Amino acid sequence: MAQETNEEKKVQEEAPEQGHEKGTPEKDSSKEVKKETKKEEKELKKEKSKIEELEKQVKELSEKVAKEKDDYIRLMAEFDNFRRRTSQEKLDLVSVASEDTIKGLLPVLDDCERAIAALKDSTDSAAAKEGTELIYGKLTAYLKSKGLAPIEAMDKPFDTDVHEAVAQMPVQEEEKKGKIFDVVQTGYTLNGKVIRFAKVVVGI
Repeated sequence: MAQETNEEKKVQEEAPEQGHEKGTPEKDSSKEVKKETKKEEKELKKEKSKIEELEKQVKELSEKVAKEKDDYIRLMAEFDNFRRRTSQEKLDLVSVASEDTIKGLLPVLDDCERAIAALKDSTDSAAAKEGTELIYGKLTAYLKSKGLAPIEAMDKPFDTDVHEAVAQMPVQEEEKKGKIFDVVQTGYTLNGKVIRFAKVVVGI
């Protein structure tokens, strides 16, 4: 009986030690969890840093693309303006060249008009008169096709935009005052632009 008591006592003394030994794996497990948690946090921090860096790169690239797009649009606009300006300059050059050419032909028209006027009261050959009128008609038709048009003047109110008064003539009729009494030289427009004013005599 005494032997059993001693054995029970021994078992009781060993029991707390066994319980203490059972607690050790729990502490080890907790340490492992903390270690894994720290490791995961570190990895997450790394990933976050990478994401932030990528976002920064994406932002920089987006800004660069936007700038390149703006530069491209600006360049295209400048090119379009240059093309239009160049086209307009070419048209102006052609127009000026055409204007100078036609201006050079105006004295020929004047001579034809004088010749026709002289032949009206002349007893010379009708063929000469007809030939002069034919030349004049062809020349005026050609110049008209190029945009030349005579300025209306006779009996019209004097207009400084298209007429040049070279003299004034007293008139008795009230309705003729301020109007053109005589045309000394025909004026012309080319495509709507005055290239020579009509030289006129105005009634006063």
